Amino acid sequence: MTDAPGTYALLLRADEASEIEVGALGKMEVRPSAYVYVGSAFGPGGLQARVARHARGDGALHWHVDYLRAVTTLEAVWYTHDPERRECTWAEVLRARPGATVPLDGFGASDCDCPAHLVRFDPSPLFHTFREFVQAVYPDHKPIRQRTPAEEM
Repeated sequence: MTDAPGTYALLLRADEASEIEVGALGKMEVRPSAYVYVGSAFGPGGLQARVARHARGDGALHWHVDYLRAVTTLEAVWYTHDPERRECTWAEVLRARPGATVPLDGFGASDCDCPAHLVRFDPSPLFHTFREFVQAVYPDHKPIRQRTPAEEM
């Protein structure tokens, strides 16, 4: 992962039930399950800086996902250094997967018309299935890679 721009998905795991307040969106019930949050990083520091900040899970509560990070564990990051913004496409693909639910309308989607950029799953979605589907539907898509917290973000 470099400081180039791109799109990423955080695969998060909640082990306990809780309720969080997500800024102006209001309350969200967090159930023990997998959550996938999709975002993009086109500013200074690109993917490397944005994902590192989310991986640490500290700092000011700036993005919707910061509230969720306080009660979840980061399991993996899927990312692409594609210069085209792909976050809405990725979120749409994830929402269409069997068993996917949107836990809070508008989560992560304050700057677009998507229902949400956060999807809940049980069990967790598989990286290779997601990657193969996206690259089959969008053949011009740059490669999608995966990192785990054990690897440098």
